[in-house]
Amino acid sequence: MDRIVVTGTGIITSLGAGKVETLRKLRAGERAIGPIRHVQTKHAELPVGEVPYSDEQLKELLHYRSSETITRTSLLGRVAMREALDEAELLTDHGERVVFISGNTVGGMEKSEQYYHDFLTNNDRNEYIALHDCGACTDIMAKEFGGRFDIITTISTACSSAANAIILGANLIKEGRADVAVVGGTECLSKFHINGFNTLMILDKEPCRPFDANRHGLNLGEGAAYLVIESEAHAARRGAKAICALSGYGNACDAFHQTATSPNGEGAFIAMSKALADSGLRPEDIDYINAHGTGTGNNDECEGIAMMRVFGEKVPPVSSTKCYTGHTTSAAGGVESVISILALVHHFIPANLGYKDQIEGHTFTPVDHVVENVELKHILTNSFGFGGNDSSCIFSALDTDNKSVVVMSDNRCYVQSAAQISMQQPLSEAWFEDPIVPTQAFNETIEPNYSPYIAPMAARRMGKLLKRAVATAVNALGAHGMPEAIITGTGLGCIDNTEKFLTSMLDNDEEFLHPTYFMQSTHNTISSQVALHLKCHGYNCTYSHRGTSFDSSLYDALVQMRLGLIRSALVGGQEEMTPAYFDMLGKIGYWKQGAVDTETLRRAEQGGAISGSCSLNMLLETNCDADTLCAVDGMDMLYEPDVEALGATADRLLQRAGLAKEDISAVVMGLSGDCDNDRVYRSFARHYCPQTPIIWYKHIFGESFCASAFGIYVGAVTLHRNLVPAHLLYNRKDNLCNPTHILVYNHFHDKDHSLILLSK
Repeated sequence: MDRIVVTGTGIITSLGAGKVETLRKLRAGERAIGPIRHVQTKHAELPVGEVPYSDEQLKELLHYRSSETITRTSLLGRVAMREALDEAELLTDHGERVVFISGNTVGGMEKSEQYYHDFLTNNDRNEYIALHDCGACTDIMAKEFGGRFDIITTISTACSSAANAIILGANLIKEGRADVAVVGGTECLSKFHINGFNTLMILDKEPCRPFDANRHGLNLGEGAAYLVIESEAHAARRGAKAICALSGYGNACDAFHQTATSPNGEGAFIAMSKALADSGLRPEDIDYINAHGTGTGNNDECEGIAMMRVFGEKVPPVSSTKCYTGHTTSAAGGVESVISILALVHHFIPANLGYKDQIEGHTFTPVDHVVENVELKHILTNSFGFGGNDSSCIFSALDTDNKSVVVMSDNRCYVQSAAQISMQQPLSEAWFEDPIVPTQAFNETIEPNYSPYIAPMAARRMGKLLKRAVATAVNALGAHGMPEAIITGTGLGCIDNTEKFLTSMLDNDEEFLHPTYFMQSTHNTISSQVALHLKCHGYNCTYSHRGTSFDSSLYDALVQMRLGLIRSALVGGQEEMTPAYFDMLGKIGYWKQGAVDTETLRRAEQGGAISGSCSLNMLLETNCDADTLCAVDGMDMLYEPDVEALGATADRLLQRAGLAKEDISAVVMGLSGDCDNDRVYRSFARHYCPQTPIIWYKHIFGESFCASAFGIYVGAVTLHRNLVPAHLLYNRKDNLCNPTHILVYNHFHDKDHSLILLSK
């Protein structure tokens, strides 16, 4: 197919707002790291790359006149998005299928940490409770461009989040799911992650010095950056000017440690090698590397070793631009991609500021001054996150001859196996014949014996959700080989550890903090812990987009299988609920009050659902055997569709599979007993399939941001067992025998929707 090109970019960091100011300061070799001004923390001694605008000034910059509550994360993102969309001439809708994929980890934490005690003790700041999670920040950003996007989702893989957003966007374009993708990331500074990084003892009290023998750590930064990407042919058809090409990319997991890089930089080596292979380029074709280069002892040494493994004795010119902006964490992949594109277009190499002495064992030295008037054809940029989530992207000049080779696979995708831990009997399918019926809104998970899956010494250091994720992963894999990808959905991550760190930080005046709680609070800790346990170096990604977190993970896996990039994937939905967070969400109507029963949930006359913790892993493969649960014959995701668009999408799924509406045996829906939630499902049923049996599952598994994983699971098991038992049927009282095709429909607050077609 035609290559993927970049048609718009936007950026805001401590260097300023927009590409013009960013370019000027990069070429002048001007640092933008200094004292903390906006974050209320006692660690004023730590220099940061803070965006030089208050929230109110950002609103003025955006002409934001709405009374709607908004986070700083979303404000920064909107500034960068607007610049990118404006340059790409996408502010006006001309019928393109546009997807928006944002990388983020902090979410609304900078507001949550300010009002956490209000959340617990009063109702003065309830409007911020729903803004805590990453997906909420993405949704707020999308609202400004109302109706512009067909799909939105959020990736949370710590410091590689934005780079992974670029990778997903490109794959969606190649697979034909999108015409245009808006990709990147946003992150604001917060007291939480300043203290978190400080507990890891990797923050420098002076301006950072990446790749210097005497480096002492990183400086945190904040900012946002987005790219608009599309096929070259599509850009030409709509008259958009291409800036450069996205010629290759790769992701891998180091599978070594939650925060440290392996001594030989294995994950980084694989990611860079994948990017080169994807681009069709040789190592000697790369003219400049914008390195991850954090300034920490471990990263810089190991990234350098990985580059030496890839490029041999001729490592290209290298610099880290985190010495200008600070480490913008989840936004870094977007920020440094835009900086790389500026370097490519304007023919200069940014300086690696602060460098003096070579690291022992390195055969190269970074570029210590700005190099002007240099011919650059291909630039590689690295973004490496906690848990060894390593991603590399290559941007190329337009006068180079790179075509994207796409080998589409016509293999079917199968749910090979699955394992769950929930309020039902763990690691079993006892729920099929004899479910545990909840009688209250807050429900605890039934924990299994973890010793067959995790060594006791390792288990003692792991939070509950991590243990559940590892156990379900190992159980689902069984005798199957190593998966080629591990993809996880989690709306909240390990919220128990997040609460522990946040409470300790607030109650102890930012002292005596436990680094393990911070490490395990990052969303991709779950996926990386599974990879670490399995020693899996394959593709690794985490989606944190509220009620469609699992759906996004499944979508990613299916797209990559269609592109022939992977043949197997371990796809998980992982969520936990604490008493404190249950109470907070209860204040904004998430949960029912008092005792509950199945008939009350079925009637759905009032608001609120019952909670459940979700831990489920399923193995997807392109081959099947006698034990395979079902086939996945299609999937689509939609953002804010009307009921007619949903029906049309369902029709397309069926047509692609050679089926008619009458072939659907049943529809699985996430009916939860919440009147507003269930109204959407009932509307779809009336419009599209009024006579079709409906399967429900949240009355026995509960509601969570990843509860939709159980919808797929229930559909798969019923197809495999040739029976839908009566307790799973919403609109009939007797068993349904011999189902052959099941449509699974999920939505979150009538915004994000998904449709999945399962077949026997």
